[in-house]
Amino acid sequence: MRSADQATILRTAMIVLVLFLVIARANPFLSIIIFAMALLLDSIDGYLAIREASGGRVSVADYLASAAGNAKTGLSVAKAKAMANKRAGYGPRLDVAADRITELAFWMLFTYLHLLPFFLLLIILARHSIVDAFMGAKGTSSKMRSRAARALYSSNWSRALANILKFVTFSYLILEYVSGYPAIIGTALAGILAVFIIIRGATEVYESA
Repeated sequence: MRSADQATILRTAMIVLVLFLVIARANPFLSIIIFAMALLLDSIDGYLAIREASGGRVSVADYLASAAGNAKTGLSVAKAKAMANKRAGYGPRLDVAADRITELAFWMLFTYLHLLPFFLLLIILARHSIVDAFMGAKGTSSKMRSRAARALYSSNWSRALANILKFVTFSYLILEYVSGYPAIIGTALAGILAVFIIIRGATEVYESA
């Protein structure tokens, strides 16, 4: 098994641990730290796949520079990423599955704990179901044709913002449940996250048409 796939499985297991810690009302900051580490592994498994495909030629510095928008390193990283996708087998599908499990598990958890309304969970489930159905026919969500779609979905800033919103929102909801933080802020953050997720999903559906 590739090191990237091992990292993907590990981060999924860490999310399951976080869920149990939240339900048990364990120290919320411990849960948040483990959650942050799991999100960090999401970036690390991507680098591990690229490093393996490039035979170690793509360094951590190159990977970070590409993520920051460096055109020169971006080209070499893109080539290595394309090569990694060809050799990965089930790896990219495993990565997407881990992303879905992570996000949906938190939405379901906080709905179950009555911190979020049930209709919001239904909206998120519908969003992912529709997008996955449309993108399944295309085969990938990484090759966007229009400039707007590339900016809203596949750009580094969009992906980074999505992860930041998820981390801030779900971390706050952990604090809300365990430590009694104000509910209105958690609801507002969840609403902002949902809107951003829906907008990104709409670009995917548009691109798949």
